[in-house]
Amino acid sequence: MKIIDNMLGRFGFERRAATEPSWAALSGYRGGAPLARNAESVSAVYACTAAISETIASLPLILYRRDGDEGRDRARDHPLYRVLHDTPNGMQTALEFREQMQASVLLRGNAFAEIIRGYDGQVRELRPQLADRVQVLKLDNGRLAYEVAEDKGGRRRLLQEEVFHLRHRSENGIVGVSPISAAREVVELAIAEREHGSATFRNGTKASGVLKFPGKLNADMRSTIAQSWSSQYAGASNAGRTPILEEGVDYTPLSMTLEDAEWIAARQFSVEEVCRLFRVPPTVVGDLRHGNYSNSVEMARQFVVLSLRRHLSMWEQSIARCLLTDAGRRTYFAEHNVEGLLRGDSLARAQFYQRAIVDGWMATDEVRRIENLPARSPSA
Repeated sequence: MKIIDNMLGRFGFERRAATEPSWAALSGYRGGAPLARNAESVSAVYACTAAISETIASLPLILYRRDGDEGRDRARDHPLYRVLHDTPNGMQTALEFREQMQASVLLRGNAFAEIIRGYDGQVRELRPQLADRVQVLKLDNGRLAYEVAEDKGGRRRLLQEEVFHLRHRSENGIVGVSPISAAREVVELAIAEREHGSATFRNGTKASGVLKFPGKLNADMRSTIAQSWSSQYAGASNAGRTPILEEGVDYTPLSMTLEDAEWIAARQFSVEEVCRLFRVPPTVVGDLRHGNYSNSVEMARQFVVLSLRRHLSMWEQSIARCLLTDAGRRTYFAEHNVEGLLRGDSLARAQFYQRAIVDGWMATDEVRRIENLPARSPSA
C-alpha cells in the first residue's frame, strides 16, 4: 500500500487516508475563533477589516487570455471568468464571496473554499468554508489535506486540489497568522479600554471610593446602604449628583477620573495601533486628526499601494496556483482593475491624460475606455 501511495504522490495524485490524523500534533493549525469575534467588536478592527475587504471585493477581478508577448483579452468564454467576475456559487455574488474570504484572511489568517469542478476539470463553483471548522493537515507525501467539520457532526476530508486556500503571512508555509493573533496584546488593550469606559459610565459616579462610618455595621445595614447608594448615585443618569452624608459618614475617593487617566487619549492611540497592524492609513477608518483636503488623495493612493497590494497579489497568485492547471497558467491569468482607485481628482486626471496623448503612448479612445465612456465615432 505504501508503494502505491508513493507512486500516486509522484504523479501528483493522492488518496484519502482511512486512518485518523494525529490531532494533538496538528492542534496548533486551528484558528482562534473567540479572539476574532472579540477583536471585531473593536470599532477600529472592524473598520480596518471592512475597508480592506469591501474595497477588494468591489474591484473588478478579470481573467485574461494572453495574446502574443504583450497583448491580452478578456477570457469571457472560460468557465473561471464567470466564477471570479459574476457568481462563484448559487448563493453568493462575486462581491459577497470575496468580501467574506478576505475578511476571514484578516481576522483568522486563512480563508477556504471548496472547489467544484465540471466534467472537463474546469472550476464551476467556489463554496466558502468557515475557517474555524477547517483543520489543515500535512500528509506523508508532503502535500496538504483539509478536514472540514460538518453541520450535523462528523468530518470529511478534501484534498489539496479541492480547496482554494488564501493565507496571511505564514510561519510554517501551511497556515497563515492573522494580524490580531500576531499582536494579540494590542487588541486586548483596546478591548480593556472600551470595557473600562463602559463600566465607568455604567457605574456612574465620577470616582470610585469608600464610605467610612464611625461605628460598626452589621450585614443588613451594609446591604441596605449599598442598595441605597447605588440607586441614588450610580449609573449615567445620576452622574454629577451631589451625595448627602449623615451620621458622621465620610466619602474617600480611591481611583483616578477619566481625565486624570487620559482615557480619551489612550483610546485614540489604540486606533492608531490597530491601523498599524492592518497597514491602513487612519484617515481611511475615520480618524481625521491628521487628514485634510490636500493630502486625502495621497492617503487614498497609499491605501492602494501599502495596504491593498499585498492582498491583491495574494488573490491573483492563489487563483493561478489553485484554480488553473500548468497549461492554463501559460495562457490565462487573473488581475484586479485598480485604475479607479488611483485616478485622483479630475484636474490631475485631465493633466495626466493630456500628457499621455501628446506624448503618443495613449490614444483618445483608450482614455475614454478608462473613463467608462464609449469610443468616438469615426466621423467625430
